[in-house]
Amino acid sequence: MRRSVLPLALLLCAALPPRAASAQTSGELLDPKLRDLFHESLSGERAKEHVIAITRHHRIQGSRGYRAAAQYVIGELGRCGFAVPEMAVSLGAFLEAGDLDATWMGGGRPPWTAPGGVLASDKPTAWIESFKSDGRVSYQTWQSPSGWDIDAAELRLMSPTDAPDGERLVGYPEIAMSVITYSNPGAVTEEMVWVGSGEREEDYAGKDVQGKFVLATGYGGAVHRLAVLEHGAAAVVCFLDDSRAADHPDMLQYTGMWPKTPELERTTFGFNLTHRQGARLRDLALAGKSVVLRGSVQGTGLEPYWMDVIVATIPGSEHPEEELVFSAHLDHPKESANDNASGSAAILDIARTLNELIASGRLPRPARTLRFLWVPEWNGTMAYIDAHPELVGPALHGRVLANLNLDMVGENLELLHSRLILTRTPDSLPSCLNDVVEDMARMVDGTSVRTPRGGASTFNWRMTPYSGGSDHMMFIDRKIPAVMFSHDPDYTHHTSEDTPDKVDPVELERCELIATGAAWYLANLTAAQVPDLTALTMAGASSRMWETAGRARQLVVRAQPDAAPAAVRAAWDMMTAAYAVGQAEVDSAGAFARLGGNDSADLNMTSKSLFHALQAFDRSLPRERRTEQVPPEWPADESEERDEDIPIRMTRGPLDFGLPESRLPPERAAWYRPPYSLSGEMRFELVNFIDGKRTGAQIHRALSAEFGPIDPLIVQRYIIDLVECGVVEWKP
Repeated sequence: MRRSVLPLALLLCAALPPRAASAQTSGELLDPKLRDLFHESLSGERAKEHVIAITRHHRIQGSRGYRAAAQYVIGELGRCGFAVPEMAVSLGAFLEAGDLDATWMGGGRPPWTAPGGVLASDKPTAWIESFKSDGRVSYQTWQSPSGWDIDAAELRLMSPTDAPDGERLVGYPEIAMSVITYSNPGAVTEEMVWVGSGEREEDYAGKDVQGKFVLATGYGGAVHRLAVLEHGAAAVVCFLDDSRAADHPDMLQYTGMWPKTPELERTTFGFNLTHRQGARLRDLALAGKSVVLRGSVQGTGLEPYWMDVIVATIPGSEHPEEELVFSAHLDHPKESANDNASGSAAILDIARTLNELIASGRLPRPARTLRFLWVPEWNGTMAYIDAHPELVGPALHGRVLANLNLDMVGENLELLHSRLILTRTPDSLPSCLNDVVEDMARMVDGTSVRTPRGGASTFNWRMTPYSGGSDHMMFIDRKIPAVMFSHDPDYTHHTSEDTPDKVDPVELERCELIATGAAWYLANLTAAQVPDLTALTMAGASSRMWETAGRARQLVVRAQPDAAPAAVRAAWDMMTAAYAVGQAEVDSAGAFARLGGNDSADLNMTSKSLFHALQAFDRSLPRERRTEQVPPEWPADESEERDEDIPIRMTRGPLDFGLPESRLPPERAAWYRPPYSLSGEMRFELVNFIDGKRTGAQIHRALSAEFGPIDPLIVQRYIIDLVECGVVEWKP
């Protein structure tokens, strides 16, 4: 075993040029004086105070509770020195009274900015941009959520019980997560029917749920869609029944209706229960008891309203048109501390720190503009990006150089047995940003971060391949390199257990240090510093080539003889893709220094280093499976000959997660049910590869190189269905 692996490692080590090898020492990009200044000035304790304040609000997208949280954030920005235009301070009151000429909202520009989105002032400024949110208007392929507001709600067990007025199970507002979000007002006293998961049609076979309560373990919106809208139930009750429930039987899960436009008028209401409560009701039903519930929701319910995006900028002193963006989603139910009051609080503390250091003269203004965004997750980010077409990255000739997205960054590692996850950009968008963030993480790993009320855990972090799940997806789609900061595992995710006591100020400060260091370094990067960044990125690219070579080699040597040609081809696709990504990562450093590219000597060195890795990989293969060319040029296979057309996109932003199946006839949409094999990350990346240049076959090969072998017919079918839905067309 050792004989088959060691030669490859030795060959690849030899392929590293001296400059790249010397750059493997990390944590050195940021000046130590800046590191110490940021360490002294950023405050995880202050950030946790923001977490506590934000978690007091029931921050559902499009709701008045979210607006209250937004007003808190902009109020804090004003208190720490950002100029807040009077209109931005009182925006909520203007909208409620209907007195504001809001022609700039949802597509125009705020009156305190100049054309192109550049600030009319060079002073740090904060404001709110609001976008219509009524469940009907769409931003690209994303339907806005409906506005929502309720006053009170409760669910009572009326039978079997000895209590004359029944037994109160849950109530709102004291347990905000107990009401399924986007529930409408209503009152029902009816028998309850147990239906299992409630998410499948077969769950309702032989059961009469007409006009009754339905008890299920599925997600609230999915259960309501089948039970109420399809089978005529009156309301739904859901309880947590996954692997977490046994250890945490009194934990509620957050679920929402998320009604589609045709469903708005027919949406009723529902409640979330703990596992202990739900299992009790289920067991009563299974024992043949007649279970009667009384539920009521009072208030407005679904209503046309607004999604608020809070924006703050520190304008650049030399190149204000070039930007780096911090983002965090502010929404989620009351509590929801780590998800994502933590990220919102962290970038609020970063904004405060940088602004106060600049105002005091301890820090100069950044050369490039820093923008901070607090958004309603996905929907609000899509609306904001749709209103700002100038927010694109260098690959689309734009000036937004990077995004740092903080989503769940305060986990107490000791309580939650978690770790910090830093996700790289995907292969469709290679960037040196990954190496800068990783360098800053190593810097923080070597820094003693302690606070009086913080945890004492050792820093535990990973840099991982791309994964989705947050707003960095929106930026990556616009070719803005984006890294997500998150934590995994976290058993409290989307539950009533996600409370401020599980937020650690030490972990908050660590994440703030990494993000601040990376953004400040890149915002002020000069041409003279590019060689250091290039060397670091070259070392990282070479290291990733090693990892890819190991996986590719195993794919070849483990292949059966009849599958060997396909395995060799797949392995070489992986290697040549890693080669191209590595070169592009190094070249991306130039975008941060206004060079449009690196010195040709740097690129030649990179190309030579990575090409040597390709040669080393070929020599590591069994002799009978080596190629005659490095890299090989393959003739088109039969599937490629059938797939020469070039798809082009007709929309901006990631596609709504329900596409294409939501726009297909039922029989065709059924193809996307399990065991359908394209994951959400694969679908997202497939769309990113639709660049107007690649054929369907080239998209398939790029996707397989990134994620492992994929059936080309699945990729072909997916693209054809996107064309059928009108979001993609074939290039003439």
